[in-house]
Amino acid sequence: MKINKYSFGLGDRFGLQGKAQLTAILKAQSFNIDIIPVWNKSFREHQTIKSDHQSVRAEADEAVKLLHWQHPYFVDADHINLTNVDGFINYSDFFTIDVADYIGGKSADSNISDFVKFNLPYIGQLTIPGIEIPFAISEEFVWYIGEKFLAAASEASKIYHHIISKKGKQNFITEISIDEVEDPHTPQELFFILSALHFYEVYPQTIAPKFTGRFNKGVDYVGDLVTFEWEFEQDLLVLEAAIKAFNMPENLKLSVHSGSDKFSIYKPISKLIRKHKKGIHIKTAGTTWLEELAGLALSNGNGLKMAKTIYKKAFDRFDELTGPYSSVIDIDKECLPYPDLVNTWNAEKFAGSLRHVPSNPEFNNDFRQLLHVAYKIAAEYGNDFLELVKKNEKFIAPLVTENIFDNHIKPLFID
Repeated sequence: MKINKYSFGLGDRFGLQGKAQLTAILKAQSFNIDIIPVWNKSFREHQTIKSDHQSVRAEADEAVKLLHWQHPYFVDADHINLTNVDGFINYSDFFTIDVADYIGGKSADSNISDFVKFNLPYIGQLTIPGIEIPFAISEEFVWYIGEKFLAAASEASKIYHHIISKKGKQNFITEISIDEVEDPHTPQELFFILSALHFYEVYPQTIAPKFTGRFNKGVDYVGDLVTFEWEFEQDLLVLEAAIKAFNMPENLKLSVHSGSDKFSIYKPISKLIRKHKKGIHIKTAGTTWLEELAGLALSNGNGLKMAKTIYKKAFDRFDELTGPYSSVIDIDKECLPYPDLVNTWNAEKFAGSLRHVPSNPEFNNDFRQLLHVAYKIAAEYGNDFLELVKKNEKFIAPLVTENIFDNHIKPLFID
């Protein structure tokens, strides 16, 4: 099983927007851009929503059937580990193995020593085709890599080979996720991380390293774009070298866990994947949930009332909701409107404050981030929330499609 050149992760908290999401992918085909949809949902989201693993497969299959999709599509067990992967086995064919928590974990000195010996051919001057200046690589540096990353690679191997034992080697796509850490990975670190995966016989088709800058949930990239562009190109070249050096899949590509809406990095990504004729996997998160909330607001009546109630509860439960996401949100509480004020807003004001349209003077970056992590509150309303969403599909579905196509697909693959 192989992932195509361009693939797009579709997060859908409540599993109701598969058709609207796939409509955006279909629109890309009218521009001769072939993108493969990958519906993704994490164990944490399933726990929060109280959904089951089968529901994502059912959503994807239904959208594909309704829209007569004739191409590959995948269901991603997002950010899984050895403790929760089994629940996804029967329904997923894409597995994002998240081992960021194991970076820096203890690995036996004998394993690190073997890893250094394994990499003796690259000690000295490491030349990566396309990168002008060779990297100076010492045994001490490779030992440092072993100390920092070998435990994570070992854990990835346990999960990877466990999935193989259940599904067979050729029946799923593997992604390695190491992006939810503080420090960006240098190009030479990425090269030896891929070496560590080879050392433990792990062969992903996509990998998500940590880039410089902040990748906060649901809002734009915060960081130096020149540095990001330099890092991204270096990483593309490192992947090409690693394919040859470590017997990685020939279609190995970078995955950007954008948390959605990293509009400012799309231009350099687009430029570089075209320049180097490379693929990309873009993984979105909770943007679809925010479009649902905006659509509810625009429906007025009970929809607007529900949206305002969710915000009030999110405001009151700020610490509870933001704590688990502290590394990927950056909210200035002073910029959050008080619920009593929000309660006076009309539909357009609420939706304008929420939807990520930077040119709209109503847009509130902090308001959006808080509501991004407030899906737990919507889930607590159960069928009351779900039935409102279904009832107001005519308001919500166009927003979902527009967001994915106009804000993500077009700048990445068309403009």
